[in-house]
Amino acid sequence: MPDPVSLAALVAALALVLYALFGGADFGGGIWTAFAFGPRAREQREALFNAIGPVWETNHVWLIFVVVTLFTAFPAGFSALFIALMTPLVVALVGINFRGAAYAFRHYGRASGREVPFSARVFEIASVLTPFALGMAVSATAAGSITIENDVVATGTAVWLTPFTVMGGVIALCICAYLAPVYMTVRVSGALQEDFRNASMAAGVALGVVTAVMIPLALHTAPEFSHRLLGSWPMLCVVLAVLAGVTTQLLLLVRRYRFAQVMTGATVTLTLAGFAAALHPDLIIQEMPLRAAAAPRSTLIAYLTVLPIGAAILVPSLWFLYWTFRGEPAPELPPAGKEP
Repeated sequence: MPDPVSLAALVAALALVLYALFGGADFGGGIWTAFAFGPRAREQREALFNAIGPVWETNHVWLIFVVVTLFTAFPAGFSALFIALMTPLVVALVGINFRGAAYAFRHYGRASGREVPFSARVFEIASVLTPFALGMAVSATAAGSITIENDVVATGTAVWLTPFTVMGGVIALCICAYLAPVYMTVRVSGALQEDFRNASMAAGVALGVVTAVMIPLALHTAPEFSHRLLGSWPMLCVVLAVLAGVTTQLLLLVRRYRFAQVMTGATVTLTLAGFAAALHPDLIIQEMPLRAAAAPRSTLIAYLTVLPIGAAILVPSLWFLYWTFRGEPAPELPPAGKEP
C-alpha cells in the first residue's frame, strides 16, 4: 500500500485546491460586487449575486473537508496551526459567517421589499477580509516564523503578520478576483460579458505581478521556502503556472471563454501545487514534518478507507449542481404575508 501519510497529505492539498477554485470564485464574486465599474455596475452586481446564489454555501464543503482531514489525519499539526494562527483563522471564520448572513439578508430582504441596511456592504467587506486572512494563514506555514520549542507553539502577532504572509493574503485576494470574472464570462452575454472579460484580464495581470513580487520577497523573508521553491519540481509548477496564465490571457483576448475557464483553473492549481511542493515534506516549514504531525497508521488507513465512500456520495451531487446550474436569476419571492 502507498504511504498513508503522503496519501493523506495529497488529499488535504487537493481539497485546498478545490476550495480555492470553487470557494475562491465565490469570494471573488463578493470582491467584484465591491469593485463593480462602469455604466453597468448595477447589472454586474446582480449577475454576480445570481451566480453565487445556488452555490455559496456548498463551496464551503471543501473548507470543512480540509479542516476534518487536518484534525483526523494530522492532529498534532492541526493543534499547532490553530494555536499559532488563531487570529487570522478567527477573522476568516467571522468573515464567513458575516458574509453568509449578509447575503441571506440582502437576498430575502430585497425579495420582500424590506432590505436590511448595509447588508451589501457587509457582504463585500467580508468577501475581502476572509480570503485575505486565509491567505495569510496558509502562507504562514511556509514563512518560517512559526516555531515549536519543547512542544510549545510560538504565538503572537509576529507569527502570522509578516511581509511574506501579507503578500500571501494579497495573492489569495488576486486568485479570488481572477477566478470569478472568468467564470462569469460564460454566464452572461453582450456588454456584460465584455465587462467581465476586461475584469478577468486586469485580475490576471495583477495576479502575475504579485506572484512575481513574492519570489524576491521570499528570498529575503522566507529563505528556506524560497530555496525549496527554486528546486526542480516546485519550479516546474511555477513555470507551468506562468504558461497557463499567459495562455488564459490570450484566450480571453480572442474571446474563447470556455477554454479560458479551464486554463484559469490550471493556473491556480499549478500555483498552489508549487507552494505545496516547496512546503513538502513539512506541514510547518522546518518545525513540523508531515510524519510528526500525522495520526497513527491505523487512523490514517481508516480515514483513507472511508474516504472513497464519502466521495462516491459527495462528488456526483456536486457535479450535478455545478453542471446543471447556469446562473439564471433566482425566482422572486412574494412579499411577506402574501401567498405566491
